[in-house]
Amino acid sequence: MTFSHEPIPVSSTGPSAAIDGLADRIDALLPQTQCRQCGYAGCRPYAEAIARGTADINQCPPGGTTGIAALAALLACAPKPLNPKHGIEQPLHLAVIDEPRCIGCTLCIQACPVDAIVGAAKLMHTVIAAECTGCRLCIPPCPVECIVMVPAPPEQPTRPAHWRQRHTARQLRLNREQQEKSERANRQKAALQRPGAEEIARAIERARARKQALALAGSTGTPSVEPPHSEESSEA
Repeated sequence: MTFSHEPIPVSSTGPSAAIDGLADRIDALLPQTQCRQCGYAGCRPYAEAIARGTADINQCPPGGTTGIAALAALLACAPKPLNPKHGIEQPLHLAVIDEPRCIGCTLCIQACPVDAIVGAAKLMHTVIAAECTGCRLCIPPCPVECIVMVPAPPEQPTRPAHWRQRHTARQLRLNREQQEKSERANRQKAALQRPGAEEIARAIERARARKQALALAGSTGTPSVEPPHSEESSEA
């Protein structure tokens, strides 16, 4: 399905650059909660889908009516009601962990799109309230249901630019960790394919023994006798 709005102008660098530029402007209007209620993996993928005409402007509950109006103005199209399939508009809520019930499984830490939860395996976790976007992504993976959403204090502002920066930093960190993990696996695989150090040492020792036996046989004029292999050498 495609959605109609003002045609994307084709720039001198091609349609891809034009879509990227429009996606930048759309992304700047999104709340950056990274909640995925729109049906995409984050605010940026949703912005790119709108720019391509494959997503509608009314799929973001956190942005609500104000966000839809801003997108409609940018894209020169009519505003429309929030699609209820994606959720309802409501004030900012923050995640709170019932710390005595927390078992330290780290699943909420892995789910948080802005690294707003701190803790370690088998230790208590806690939410940094000032960094929480209210995305609710930490709730489904919690095996003991110790996370609840509470209304944010009235004085706590939304911080789209800051949340975008934290989400981007997290993505870069995850990509770096994945690359390092892959490199470690490749090094371990290569090490397993090389002869072991002990086997190399035994081979060198056998060669040295043969050389000594040959040298001794040459000096005495007796036929050389191959030194007996140890049981360990024979097995090797």
